[in-house]
Amino acid sequence: MTIEIDNGSGFCFGVTTAIQKAEETLANGEKLYCLGDIVHNGMECDRLKDMGLITIDHEEFARLHDVTVLLRAHGEPPTTYELARNNNITIIDATCPVVLALQKRIKKKYDATDNEERPTDIVIFGKNGHAEVLGLVGQTNGEAIVIEHAEDAEKLDFSHNIYLYSQTTKSLDEFHRIIDYCQQHIEEGATFQSFDTICRQVANRMPNICEFATKHDLILFVCGRKSSNGKVLFNACMEKNANSHLIEGPGEIQPEWLEGIKSIGICGATSTPKWLMEQCRNKIESIIS
Repeated sequence: MTIEIDNGSGFCFGVTTAIQKAEETLANGEKLYCLGDIVHNGMECDRLKDMGLITIDHEEFARLHDVTVLLRAHGEPPTTYELARNNNITIIDATCPVVLALQKRIKKKYDATDNEERPTDIVIFGKNGHAEVLGLVGQTNGEAIVIEHAEDAEKLDFSHNIYLYSQTTKSLDEFHRIIDYCQQHIEEGATFQSFDTICRQVANRMPNICEFATKHDLILFVCGRKSSNGKVLFNACMEKNANSHLIEGPGEIQPEWLEGIKSIGICGATSTPKWLMEQCRNKIESIIS
């Protein structure tokens, strides 16, 4: 039996930077809070918790004063920074540069819509309630419209000017389907513009992971079940290889999956640490030895 770990899987740049900043601060003996899970992977969050990282939600954040808080790669709305200033909270800002640039683009466009005669909608293709999307919507004082799927575009008012953006980790193909639909239905006199804001480091993983999935008899896709990016990539694996399983860690590997298998591929999301994929490989080796 051969076991291959996908070289293209693992933390993206933004997640790597956020974790490095957390580790450096904790190594100096400083008390550090993180607003939300630093990454959508429970085992990596547990590892950092053991190092001293304290994960909090927004309600807990609002009650803190005179502490240091790390903002993860997903980004935050302007209200978070305002609250930090009011409560004398030191911010370590680990917002991904791609997300930060997107926030600025949306805010600039939103501010400019005051000058447009026709009603204008900022539309974001993304997951409702996702941390990154909340940060993007916050750039518009909560006025942006979020659509989760291509078919949701049918609900838009095409008599309005529409400016379409995307959460950085969404499917490029589905984004293009939304663009096509909007272009076909925008009313005469109204403006439609789309802005491709999908992270290419993430988007390029789609074709790579599809190819990887076809090379093996069994695919183990390792990621936290909260991961939006993980769900997209796992579904892509399933389309190419029906014998694919999503697992959060080595403890979920079932010995019966390995029966009659000659080749196993292990891959994961942008939130999946390499060490966790290596643990899964080691678990398989212990089962078959």
